[in-house]
Amino acid sequence: MKMAENCFIHWWRFSPSRRRQSSSRGGGGGGVSLIPTSLAVASFVLVVLYISLTSKFLSHDRHRLTYPHDQAQSTHLTITQFSLVKDDQRQPQTTAHDYAPPLTLPPAVKLESTPTKLTSSHDHHHQKAQTDSSTKPEFPSTGSNVNNHEVFHEEDIFLKNYKEMNKSLKIYVYPHRRSDPFANALLPVNKEPGGNYASETYFKNVLMNSHFITKDPSKANLFFLPFSIASLRNDRRIGVGGLPGFIRDYIFNISMQYPYWNRTGGADHFYVACHSVSRLAMHKADRVKLNAIQVVCSSSYFLPNYVTHKDLALPQIWPRHGSPDLNSAKRTKLAFFAGAMNSPVRRKLVQAWKDDPEIFTHSGRLKTPYADQLLGSKFCLHVKGFEVNTARIGDSLYYGCIPVILADYYDLPFMDILNWKSFSVVVTAMDIPLLKKILKSISSEDFSVLQGNVLKVRKHFQWNRSPVDYDAFYMVMYELWQRRSSIRVLVDDDPTNPTYNS
Repeated sequence: MKMAENCFIHWWRFSPSRRRQSSSRGGGGGGVSLIPTSLAVASFVLVVLYISLTSKFLSHDRHRLTYPHDQAQSTHLTITQFSLVKDDQRQPQTTAHDYAPPLTLPPAVKLESTPTKLTSSHDHHHQKAQTDSSTKPEFPSTGSNVNNHEVFHEEDIFLKNYKEMNKSLKIYVYPHRRSDPFANALLPVNKEPGGNYASETYFKNVLMNSHFITKDPSKANLFFLPFSIASLRNDRRIGVGGLPGFIRDYIFNISMQYPYWNRTGGADHFYVACHSVSRLAMHKADRVKLNAIQVVCSSSYFLPNYVTHKDLALPQIWPRHGSPDLNSAKRTKLAFFAGAMNSPVRRKLVQAWKDDPEIFTHSGRLKTPYADQLLGSKFCLHVKGFEVNTARIGDSLYYGCIPVILADYYDLPFMDILNWKSFSVVVTAMDIPLLKKILKSISSEDFSVLQGNVLKVRKHFQWNRSPVDYDAFYMVMYELWQRRSSIRVLVDDDPTNPTYNS
């Protein structure tokens, strides 16, 4: 505005009409100068009006709405699904996996085709991580609201895709002979799987005898790396300390003998492991860790080795057969936990509730049958130990008890398929003192829905010698099918390259 005034004064002083007016004698000149004076005033008004309008237009971004791609932190208004809030009034949520290393390809990569679009029944959902000082904006959800009473995120889509997966998914397994010195870790075992890490063995045994296997690599969607971390860990020739070298050498050998690893840098390969030592096993094989699909029980996205969305959570399930009598169960206790005190979370839980008459917590092994406590409790606590995963979720579901998840940064099994809010309760470690209040705030109607849904999802967390539709094996296969891709790359496949295993 000031600039407009200065321009007008400058023009007025040095305009021809002004000079004529100042040199005129008598009052006759005043009438003559009236016309240019009027024109000057009119021009001034137009200039002021133009500047006023354009300044509002050019400065509109100060009042604009912020869309998801806007990165700058400001006081912009942000549209969320339910309300209009200011950015400086919200706490951006940043999870550990936001900083997970991106999928990297080996040197000299040249794309031959683009990836196929993955079909997903629902966007991945995981527990909320703790907030930090990051300025990354929290994007509004673009999906529909989920009905928390429904077991599946999108059941119709899941059932349709499940049929397609059953018909089309093909997996090639790198072949090994019985005479191989490490056949015990590379081939299926004949004995019945048992123990805490049975999921790994169950999956391999069932897969090798399934219709998903193809002996023609050109038809394969995925390639299975068949080494068993649990077997190698207990093998005196390898042990925990020798695992990284074994995995490094195994990848070197298959990349020398076959072209399939080098086409994608391992992005269409996967391995399965339930023991947490698998994280250590990949220390000398970064391409496995960063590129391959890791199907693991220790699915904590707080730790750097697990890459959420690329990797997937394998349910840790203690093998059981048959079904307990759930109809006669009398659930008189509010909640139950028993286990070793091998984490701060467990110690905090037992310390807070050890003397409570309704929440039964016990340090160490029980003297009474474990099953009796599971059948006698409404809620069964899955509490983080050394790792975020334990077999307690599978135990809870098997005995019809509603699982309470006390394990932060945990990618729960099948979470992009199943709506965990419909059959479990998630409590953060910091809310342990409020546990009783949280559980008692659940109405009898909501409790009935939760328990009814527990009975619906039990079959998805059970292993069978011969797979049964929608059991744990088929659910893992569906997760793998969602991660398939037709990407093919040309890479530097010379293992003598110093950067080959970097």
